[in-house]
Amino acid sequence: MKTSSFFQDILIEILNENKRMDKNCAFVRDCFIGGGAISNPRRTYHIEFSFDKNDEKKAEKLAGILTGFGLRPKKIARGAQTVVYLKEADEIADVLKIIKANKSLLALEEMRVEKAIANNINRKVNFETANINKTVDAALSQIEAIKYIAQNTGLSVLSAPLEEVARIRLENEDLSLAEIGEMLNLGKSGVNHRLRKICKIAELQRGAK
Repeated sequence: MKTSSFFQDILIEILNENKRMDKNCAFVRDCFIGGGAISNPRRTYHIEFSFDKNDEKKAEKLAGILTGFGLRPKKIARGAQTVVYLKEADEIADVLKIIKANKSLLALEEMRVEKAIANNINRKVNFETANINKTVDAALSQIEAIKYIAQNTGLSVLSAPLEEVARIRLENEDLSLAEIGEMLNLGKSGVNHRLRKICKIAELQRGAK
């Protein structure tokens, strides 16, 4: 795993500041300095500690210490190394607390907030885009149904309320249901109900052929 600039920031912080810590915290810190790596939190969450095969007991000890702190480390073999790793953002934050990388912990939390905001915006944009696409598809289906009736039997076969909304829809293809409703002094649901009836009539006419 390639080291990130975030890893370099953590390394500089814990090497330059001589903080008092208990032996377990110091052990985790030393493992991080000797064989640690962490991904850029803006992209993904991953922290790992690599050990040579002859340091298997050291890897076991680290996993035990992290478990003692309430974390859930995983251990895998990678080539000639044993790797202890964590992939949850909260657990990575806890590791930074353990090794007293407080400035880096603050930076991590800021990135997590920014990432959450960006994800939330993307979800909203995707939701709105899906709604727009759904609305456009519905409008196209309505217009197609109205044109079919007009060509097949003429719109005069429709009841007066349905013919009225059909003609407005044909003449104003880009209008929303709410805007059509304003023209008819009718609610959005009322417009939608009439247009659904028109689509059903077109469907019946197609089936009759």
